[in-house]
Amino acid sequence: MKLMTLVAGLVLAASAAFADPVEGKWRTQPGDDGAFGLVTISTCGSEICGVLGQGYDASGQKIASPNIGRQMIWGMTPQGGGAYGGGKIWAPDRDKTYNSKMTLDGDALKVEGCVLGICRGQTWTRVN
Repeated sequence: MKLMTLVAGLVLAASAAFADPVEGKWRTQPGDDGAFGLVTISTCGSEICGVLGQGYDASGQKIASPNIGRQMIWGMTPQGGGAYGGGKIWAPDRDKTYNSKMTLDGDALKVEGCVLGICRGQTWTRVN
């Protein structure tokens, strides 16, 4: 019994050790209308993806939206040193998809997207 518990503990520890540091729940910066969202970032195979989990209006009240559960980030790959690139991001406030990159610095995630040379970005905050 002790051996099985030890093996289970090692498996869980190994899984946590391989988790990408960007995985987790992130609060977006408010958009043009003051609304913000919570995005859950996880691994999708060898790539990083993110899904909009909940949206809030400018006063912090939950909003009902057909975009809840929609994939916002996909195809992102770790580049090393907290950098991620090669992916796409969908911006719900403008309903546009951009080529994207991200930079992780502690509990701040700089998310940038560009289309036809026009770029915009936000800094998201990790939610614990």
